[in-house]
Amino acid sequence: MPPSRIKRVGIIGAGFMGASVGYVTAQAGIDVVLIDQNKASADKGKAVSEKLITEQVNRGHASPAERDALLARINTSADYTSLINCDLVIEAVFENRDVKREVIKKAQESIGSNVIFGSNTSTLPITSLAGDFKDPARFIGIHFFSPVEKVMLVEIILGKSTGDAALATAMDYVQAIRKTPIVVNDSRGFYTSRVVGTYIREGHLMLSEGVPPAMIENVGRAAGMPVGPLALNDEVAVDLAWKILEATEADLGRQAVDARQKALLEQMVEKQQRFGRKNRKGFYDYPEKGPKRLWPGLADLQPNKLDPDSIDVDELKQRLLGIQALETARCFEEHVLTDVREADVGSILGFGFAPYSGGTLSYIDMMGVKQFVEECRKLEAKCGERFNPAQLLLDMAAKGESFYGRFASGGHEKAA
Repeated sequence: MPPSRIKRVGIIGAGFMGASVGYVTAQAGIDVVLIDQNKASADKGKAVSEKLITEQVNRGHASPAERDALLARINTSADYTSLINCDLVIEAVFENRDVKREVIKKAQESIGSNVIFGSNTSTLPITSLAGDFKDPARFIGIHFFSPVEKVMLVEIILGKSTGDAALATAMDYVQAIRKTPIVVNDSRGFYTSRVVGTYIREGHLMLSEGVPPAMIENVGRAAGMPVGPLALNDEVAVDLAWKILEATEADLGRQAVDARQKALLEQMVEKQQRFGRKNRKGFYDYPEKGPKRLWPGLADLQPNKLDPDSIDVDELKQRLLGIQALETARCFEEHVLTDVREADVGSILGFGFAPYSGGTLSYIDMMGVKQFVEECRKLEAKCGERFNPAQLLLDMAAKGESFYGRFASGGHEKAA
């Protein structure tokens, strides 16, 4: 299939993510239609692009003329008929199934019969969302990461009915905006959100156990992550983590979520209104001037407080890295991932997994699958069944295999 030239992209949802997607799209020379509930909200989204490009001008990385040209490429509207001439439409609205269903319904009444529709959902299965679209073959997941203008990865998710034209268009678009794509199969949370979610959850559980917040954050960085799990949750939004947990519980039942994490997030979001960096209040405080600092009120959310000298720091590191590697192995076992290299590249570019390791699956190979399984067993005995090693790992350990030894030949051998 020859490459398509994408000239015009519609983005529904001019909030933090949608506005940033609009910016990188316009930066690539592509016209943008930014849609929101009203013109004022859409204009507010465009203002994000003005702020970002003005910062580039002030640093000498762009000229005033380039700023004017970029902003001229972004058109704002509250009218879905503005999407008529778009080659690709991406929804970036709240992580709520009902909200997305309504947006999909409105959009498909206006867009052309050959237009590809992408969802920037973080966790909701693409196949289920595509059920609300008139032609599921033209529906695909295009998952961006925050901050969009800095993170080089885009995760492309194939639903059960996603067609070749949708995949080709998504790949051409990601290439046009100069990002690195990985392609994964559908699942709740896909690959990256599933794995990042385990890192953040582990930080939440450590907090609930009574580990000092500063220790959690310092250990995360010492293990090789760019930021601690609490800081990362602030970046992606604490209320988003709460919405994801609520959606998971609604779809899969109470047993699908950890009650300790639910209690913590409910306290943070519903009772304290601490949504993360976006409202300057999360696990950290974000003063107008000066660096962020851990919120002192976190101590009040810890029913127990552990003596720092009694805590095994190496064990905390193993928990934070091991849970991410284990979840990646599960994704591979479930065929969400089919390429070990994309797993590693995605983990480093998408969420900064300990670069010294080479990525989540290389981390397991570096340790040795048998040793990794033994570490999982120790953590399972102490911390719970979330560390139960995947059957694929048990089979590989018994045969003395590695991920790159077993699956890397040809690059796309399936984990059958």
